Amino acid sequence: MKTGHVTAELVADQTALVAGATTTVALRLDIEQGWHTYWRNPGESGLPTTLAWRLPAGYAAGDIVWPAPRALPAGPLVNYGYEGQVLHLVPITVPSDAAAGTEAQMTARADWLVCKETCIPEGADLTLTLPVATRADNDPRWHEAISRTRDELPAPMPAAWNARAVAAGPFITLQFTPGAAAEPGRVYFFAEREGRIEPSAPQQVTRSDGRIELKLPVAHDLAEGFTRIQGVLAAERELDIGGTRHRAFAIDVALQGTPAPGPKPVQSASSVDFASLPEAGATALSLPVALAFAFAGGLLLNLMPCVLPVLSIKALALAAYGSKDRAGMRREALAFGAGVLITFVALAVVIVGLRAAGEQLGWGFQLQSPAVVTALTVLFFVMALNLSGVFEFGALLPSSLASWSHANRTANAFASGALAVAIASPCTAPFMGAALGYALGESRLTTLGVFAALGLGMALPYVALAWFPGWRRILPRPGAWMVRLRQLLAFPLYATVAWLVWVLGAQVGNDAVIRIGGVLVAIAFALWAWHAWRGGGQGIWATMAAIGMIFGAVIAWPLLSGSDRAAATASDAATRVSSAAADAWEPYSASRVTELVAEGRPVFVDFTAAWCITCQVNKRLVLTDARVRDAFAKRGVALLRADWTRRDPAITRALATLGRSGVPVYVLYGKAGSVTLLPEVLQRAPLIDAIAAS
Repeated sequence: MKTGHVTAELVADQTALVAGATTTVALRLDIEQGWHTYWRNPGESGLPTTLAWRLPAGYAAGDIVWPAPRALPAGPLVNYGYEGQVLHLVPITVPSDAAAGTEAQMTARADWLVCKETCIPEGADLTLTLPVATRADNDPRWHEAISRTRDELPAPMPAAWNARAVAAGPFITLQFTPGAAAEPGRVYFFAEREGRIEPSAPQQVTRSDGRIELKLPVAHDLAEGFTRIQGVLAAERELDIGGTRHRAFAIDVALQGTPAPGPKPVQSASSVDFASLPEAGATALSLPVALAFAFAGGLLLNLMPCVLPVLSIKALALAAYGSKDRAGMRREALAFGAGVLITFVALAVVIVGLRAAGEQLGWGFQLQSPAVVTALTVLFFVMALNLSGVFEFGALLPSSLASWSHANRTANAFASGALAVAIASPCTAPFMGAALGYALGESRLTTLGVFAALGLGMALPYVALAWFPGWRRILPRPGAWMVRLRQLLAFPLYATVAWLVWVLGAQVGNDAVIRIGGVLVAIAFALWAWHAWRGGGQGIWATMAAIGMIFGAVIAWPLLSGSDRAAATASDAATRVSSAAADAWEPYSASRVTELVAEGRPVFVDFTAAWCITCQVNKRLVLTDARVRDAFAKRGVALLRADWTRRDPAITRALATLGRSGVPVYVLYGKAGSVTLLPEVLQRAPLIDAIAAS
């Protein structure tokens, strides 16, 4: 029977019924392209298919035997169901007194929900009549399809895999050991019942010595009686179990511990793209590709505006080396590279540790703290004053410590490498997003390896400059020009200070701009007074310098401690909403995305942050371009902005489902339900083409 979007019928495995035997009858649903129906647990929306049987006396129908589902993103939600053709197998038991030569009419009311952008409840009254005979042959039309479906049903997980499940707060760790020789590839768990596992929250997989751990997020609407992990584990690759190859495994394991409800997720439509398993049609980065992307991203980080000033200062220091001190130059370069590499690895360790503890963190997370932004603002301002000649760092230190620092340029170079990583965190170079998203979703060793590759890429240009100093031949001999260049390099740092002050205002409010301005004035006065005293001035200047530093610390304390952040949040949030509305951008929310997608409108989501320089460059050069705005308007694209300037676990989870760990990220939802993930560095023409195709 053909309904609106589904063709439904009852089909049989065999040509006849045999008294006292059990046969298989299937509800066959042929679903229109682009539409889908649902599994026994539909996920975050939808309804499962149901069958209500009317059978002759003595006949009995069992429950539906469900094939393994696929993950079906729908706006910010993830549902479980089927596309194309699906057979729902049902065992039918024939009574022992059924008389051969008679016929049995089996009738079932089938109801299902079929969805695309909209959902339509459909159903049909279906009838199948089969003769009763002493023997039955395989049905030539449907036996092969039913047998294939039966072979692909989830197999019981082998006892030798030693599966166990442990609850710890809002997460459950499912552990099993298929063995090193039986690598299933990517895996995904479908909970059999609702209210157990959150469908749209990311599932983290780690591997070690053939053992696999799957970290499952507990549902925010946790149902009572959650004492067992029951469901289907879908694998990317088939495994040989008892001579039969399977890609889906039924799990029923006692749960150790008591789970706690997880947070309500706010997610993106591209969640769990790979989980179209068991079809395994989607692809993801491999480790070698992720390492290559991370290395390339590290190279390009050197050109980002937040990194270039520090590296320019280091290059200037290399130029000042004598031609005979090549060993010292190389030693300093290696120390700088070691500082970059070790700091990247340390940052990875911190992120991995905090994420293991349940924190939702990504690339640039430290810039979401007003205290860190305040500290970096002061640091860059002090560095700029130093380059401008207001003071020398050696004058701030005791003579013994200053002498040690001057004699240990290697240690200074190492510290410069660490500093370069700290200021690189708000920048995202091309290739970094996919690589870091892959890294944070894999094992700890993989995460450390990708971050190390990123550090190697960032350190390589400086090390190469030191190892091959022929580039110095194009420079004039050391002289007054180096002093002028050093002073000139202060101005990118002043510009960075201005940008950080703006970031702080976006995070905490306009009052923070006045406060940090007062801090910088006090510090500038203190450093000037200290320089005057060390240059032979009277002792009063030392006292004035101390007063200036104390005054600056007192003013900065609310920013460093966060005590004024809460008071500014409400007014600042109102300012953000007003500003977003003024330039046609709406604040991002999952419900708004769902609403707009259901209306059939294209939606463009800008995941951004005030501290992300790449985001701001894309905004100024591309997103505000008149031709891009016209393209958005002609297609009626709704514009949503997900602001990650301050920590927002919901946005962090949404980024994780996109395979990203930082911003910028740009997502375009098309009218036909397509989801396009655009490059981190936007270009006008490709963006306009993507808009036109949405």
